[in-house]
Amino acid sequence: MDDGISKPSTIGRVLFGLGLTLQASEDFRDMDETIEYAESADVPMPELLAPLASGMMFISGLGVVLWRFPRLSTGATVSFLAIVTSTMHDFWNADEESRDGERLAFFGNLAMFGAALVFLREAYGYE
Repeated sequence: MDDGISKPSTIGRVLFGLGLTLQASEDFRDMDETIEYAESADVPMPELLAPLASGMMFISGLGVVLWRFPRLSTGATVSFLAIVTSTMHDFWNADEESRDGERLAFFGNLAMFGAALVFLREAYGYE
């Protein structure tokens, strides 16, 4: 069925989505630590929002891997990364001990955000 939406690179799409899904799995595996980390970043209602964010990342990652509901999957990924990158990894406000790790996580998320924008564009079928 041709719905006007092109499929982006299968390898890149699967690796990207799998990375999101596996990271979310890690978050779920140690949710107490994930909630604690969210608390340290002053996330409101971390006991609710940390699992919700991890679930969003898991489902959207699967959607990207399978290229199912690509607009919703990539849109959720873009939204997730836009919020999490700046709020959870604000290295410019981090103490000296954690600054390098937060900077590395910020730049990693920034790269994923760029990839997510490319996949979002593909999901809408732009040339």
